[in-house]
Amino acid sequence: MHDDSLPLNTPEPEGRSRRDVLRTAGVAGAGIGLGLGALESGPAYAASAAQEHTSVSTAPARQGATMIGVPFERRSTVRVGIIGLGNRGGSMIDLFLAMPGVRVVALCDPVKDKTERAAAKVTAAGRPAPATYTKGEHDYENLCKRGDVDFVYAATPWDRHFEMAKTAMLNGKHVGVECPIALQLDQLWELVNLSERTRRHCMQLENCCYGRNEMRVLRMAHAGKFGQLLHGAGAYNHDLRGLMFDPDYYEGPWRRLWHTRLRGDLYPNHGFGPVANYMDVNRGDRVTHISSFGTPSLGLAEYRAAHMPADDPSWKESYIESDRTISLVQTAKGRVIRLEHDVSTPHPYSRINQLGGTKGVFEDYPERIYIEPDQKDDAWGDFGQYADWDHWLWKEHANPPGGHGGMDYIMVYRLTQTMRLGLVPDFDVYDAATWTSPVPLSHLSIKAKGAPQPIPDFTRGEWRKKRGGVDSEKPAEE
Repeated sequence: MHDDSLPLNTPEPEGRSRRDVLRTAGVAGAGIGLGLGALESGPAYAASAAQEHTSVSTAPARQGATMIGVPFERRSTVRVGIIGLGNRGGSMIDLFLAMPGVRVVALCDPVKDKTERAAAKVTAAGRPAPATYTKGEHDYENLCKRGDVDFVYAATPWDRHFEMAKTAMLNGKHVGVECPIALQLDQLWELVNLSERTRRHCMQLENCCYGRNEMRVLRMAHAGKFGQLLHGAGAYNHDLRGLMFDPDYYEGPWRRLWHTRLRGDLYPNHGFGPVANYMDVNRGDRVTHISSFGTPSLGLAEYRAAHMPADDPSWKESYIESDRTISLVQTAKGRVIRLEHDVSTPHPYSRINQLGGTKGVFEDYPERIYIEPDQKDDAWGDFGQYADWDHWLWKEHANPPGGHGGMDYIMVYRLTQTMRLGLVPDFDVYDAATWTSPVPLSHLSIKAKGAPQPIPDFTRGEWRKKRGGVDSEKPAEE
């Protein structure tokens, strides 16, 4: 889940002061880990790429039992701590406050006025004042140490997600993180290992998996309406040029700076997560390889030339991120998933959201369907006629509040419901690692002129077992 999933004025995950973001950006630009630290050719890149391939092909020894099928502990009240109270976190707090049996007990952001505004929302809702943590970029560690927090939600710039998820689990907390959950393969493996060792769930809170269309297509796919599944596609094609150069929208230029570091798909989760669900990835199938290709990087530089003054700090930046990245992902069953990423060129918003099989196809943006025998003569059908296939969550909450068309509300409702009732979460750390793996792997594939990169089996063989997921049954509330 994350901020830009629909073309709404729904905010971004932020969390630190401009000074902190810029400082971290400098460190990250100098070298942030396997496959990412050296972006151009040369010995440093070759060495890091070799390390990356080693980590892909060799799964580390399991340090604890699998987290597949492990339920949350049942509890009457879910106590939440929120890290990052910028646009995204500052708006998501409204949804946590709207949930039954949920208390927001702690808030953290080094920008004090953001924390104060969020705390005021809690007291305005008639709840006890939350504890606040505003003493620098590491004060979140103190939030994670609290004994009265069950679940930590992190909505901060990307390069902080890994450490925050790690800290939460090491302190006995379940954790949900905005996407991407980490940026390196070794970090993804470490989160998997920590989840297994600490017995805490670590989740990529992917809101697009809870979109109304996505959940309807998911139920239809599982019912065989598309026949044998063959291919799917997902994307994050969203013109963010104006926002990335807006000095007030993001807390510092952290998002734009990633375009100076990586060439691959920076943000695959919104498109990948739903299609992976359709195909039961990690639940009977798994993704095995990814091949990626990227266009030249021209869009941000052209936008800067047209809109930014000559003394703007952005003129010191050199962009290498492909304006459009296209990846093909193969599954163990031979299916193909196409992923796209483009935030640097003019384009109407699209996540593509396509699924095809032996009986027909669905395509979104705009939504349309063609399945036999319902449609014929090569004419698209009306997807609205399939409303009976809506997931029970959308039937129960037909007009949910909140941003992104209601999917944020549905996601938070289901998350906190599974925690209150002691149910298995709809997705887990293995899904988080899988959906995020294209970030480093697409970069490596583009550097290797499209050569396939193996995707790790983060489940260590457990993917072969059928199990539940987002296509859930309505629980009996007690």
